[in-house]
This record gives sequence, C-alpha cells and structure tokens, in this order.
Amino acid sequence: IRGLAELRGRNEDWAERTVVEAANLTASDALEQNVIDLIARDMDELLTALDGQRTEIGSEMVILELGNAEIVRIEPDWRYDFLSTITNPNVAYILLMIGFYGLILEFYNPGMGVPGVTGVICLLLGAYALQMLPINYAGLALIIVGVGLMLVEAFSPSFGVFGLGGAVAFVLGSVILMDTDLEAFRISVGIIAAFAVTSAGLFILSINMLMRARKQKMVTGSESMIGSTAVALESFTGSGHVRAFSENWKAECDQAVEKGNRLEITGIDGLVLKVRKQE
Repeated sequence: IRGLAELRGRNEDWAERTVVEAANLTASDALEQNVIDLIARDMDELLTALDGQRTEIGSEMVILELGNAEIVRIEPDWRYDFLSTITNPNVAYILLMIGFYGLILEFYNPGMGVPGVTGVICLLLGAYALQMLPINYAGLALIIVGVGLMLVEAFSPSFGVFGLGGAVAFVLGSVILMDTDLEAFRISVGIIAAFAVTSAGLFILSINMLMRARKQKMVTGSESMIGSTAVALESFTGSGHVRAFSENWKAECDQAVEKGNRLEITGIDGLVLKVRKQE
C-alpha cells in the first residue's frame, strides 16, 4: 500500500495506517492530508472539477474530457440483491445451520422429504456464501465435528460425553469461523448463542427421552410378555393350555393348576409359556 501511495503521490504514512490500524478520516481531513484530490457535492460538480485534468493510465498521460460525458446508471438486479443477502455472514451461518439440522431431521425420520430437501438447498447456499467470505476452515471443521458429535449422542447416547463435546466444538467453531477482525464480517454472538442453546437442548432432550424409555416397561417382543397374566383353559399339572394376549398357548407350571386360574407369565421358551399361580 505504501508503494501504491508513492506511485500516486499520496500520503504514504496514512495509507499504511489504513492497513495496520484500520485508520479513517473525514472528507475534509482526507483533502488536507493529500489522501484525495477534491471534494464534490454532486456528480455535476465532480465532472466539472475533473474536466481537463491530466492523469496517468499505465505509462500514458491522459487528459480527461468530461464536458459532454453521458452518465449511465446501472441498477443492481434481483440476482445481485439475492447474492448480497446470502453472503451476509449471519445469513450464511443461519443457512448452514438450517442445512445441518434439516439433514439430521431427515435421518431421524426417513421419508419425510421436506427436511431433507430444505436441508440440502440451505446447505449448498450456505456453502456457496461461505466460499465468498474470508472463513477459517478450522472453524468450519469444528462446527461440522460439533454437529456430528451431537448427532452421535442422539443415536448412541453416552450420557452427555459426545453431546457436551459437540456443543463446545460447535461454539468454538462458530466464534472463529470468520478469519478477519472486520466488524462487517463477524457473526452475531446472539445468533451463535441461539444455535448453541438449541443444539444443546436437542441432545439433552434426546438423553431425557432415552432415560424415560429405559424406565418404561417393554411393549414389544417376548420381554413384554413377562409379568403379564394368562388364564388356564383346563386343569393340568406340568403342562397344559392357557389363554394369553387373545391367543391360546401351551404352558408349563410347577404347580397344580385348576381351570380358570389366573397365572403370571414368568418366561417364554419358543412357543411355550412358563407360568405360576398369581399370589
């Protein structure tokens, strides 16, 4: 930047400070310190002031003839506005997170379609926006690892180990995602906190649902039959037939059973129930 300033006869020290210290000036101070050539109130005044000025383009000296200059205004179209919106760091970050959560929801509920399609579209838009921004790939990797760990926690619960580690990685990755100190490229702390709390809440909810499921009685399979009640269809000692789950079963009991006795199922061996008299 000092070389460019010297080439154009500008203030080299101030040019250096713009890079090192992000220095800035008011218009009048910039004119006084030889940072700019002039100040114009509008386009007409600017063209009048520059008409006849000499400037060097490459190695050639050119005289500006702006007396009859035609001003052409080019308005940004919808595509430019759309790209300007999604390349906002906060919007890009939100799109990325929606993409991740959409795919996770689709994995949880295969066949829903809407979360998967929405997730893919948002993920691709977020990825496109990020490649236009000064991102730190270590931060992006930490976000992906964080989401992955929380997903592992949901499918293979570790009582919070993966979930907590994923939340920490997610927050750290979000904080260092943008590889710049410029305020315009920083992601809002509030948005990071909102997604971090949401992610942590999801894996805590998953653990809570798991613990509840473990405490509940089995409702499918042979294990769910243990402790249920059967009714003797005949009197027998050793083996006989009982009625359970709206079906007739062969049963074995170490006690003498009378027809109509209510029996407790203690086990199952193939298609034979192990029963005993209810106390």
